[in-house]
Amino acid sequence: LAGEAEAIEAESFIIDGETITVNEAGLSDFQALQSAVTRRKPSRDLYLVAFDLLHLNGHDLRNMPVEDRRQILQELIPAVGRIQVSKAMPGTGDAVYHLVDRAGLEGMVSKRKDSVYRSGPTMNWRKIKCYAEKEMDIIGVQREAGKPAMVLMADKGRYAGGAFVAFKADKRQRLWDRVQGKVGGPVPIGLKKEKAEWLKPGLVGRVRFLKGEERLRHAKLLDYREE
Repeated sequence: LAGEAEAIEAESFIIDGETITVNEAGLSDFQALQSAVTRRKPSRDLYLVAFDLLHLNGHDLRNMPVEDRRQILQELIPAVGRIQVSKAMPGTGDAVYHLVDRAGLEGMVSKRKDSVYRSGPTMNWRKIKCYAEKEMDIIGVQREAGKPAMVLMADKGRYAGGAFVAFKADKRQRLWDRVQGKVGGPVPIGLKKEKAEWLKPGLVGRVRFLKGEERLRHAKLLDYREE
């Protein structure tokens, strides 16, 4: 990526973008990206998706409309290579969101066409995330003083990750009462987590989580029941 950036025909530039790696379906894979950046050997599967241009050859472009900045960016980046310009999708926000959601992607970003670039919170651009809900087995809990409580989930026998518990005090206490009666379950192979309590089978939770990954991300426990 650094080599391709060096080959761009410009004296200086600041590009806004995101490094990704893709799975077999050609979709961005966050978990694979985490693995790629921690390998000892350099990965050949990384791409930089460029979506904005802030400075070029000493000129500040941030007061230009995003459409104009992206047009200059499109002309700056070669048509082929590992640095690629993200393509805007035409249509209404709800129609594009429907396609993104059906594809199982994490979400979409929307920007006003005439907006200038400003750091910090703004209503000129929004990130809309796609979530799913599913029932999974609660196989463990993590409760540490000063940290949010989490339940550890398994989906069809496979560890799926953790989900935050944000219940009100009375409902949370009822959950802990049920958990207490199931403490002492087997530690899943390869999942020896410090300060985790592993549970016997029988407790099921409904979880809301971010789409697009095998493991739970931004997950929240919505409800629970005992089988």
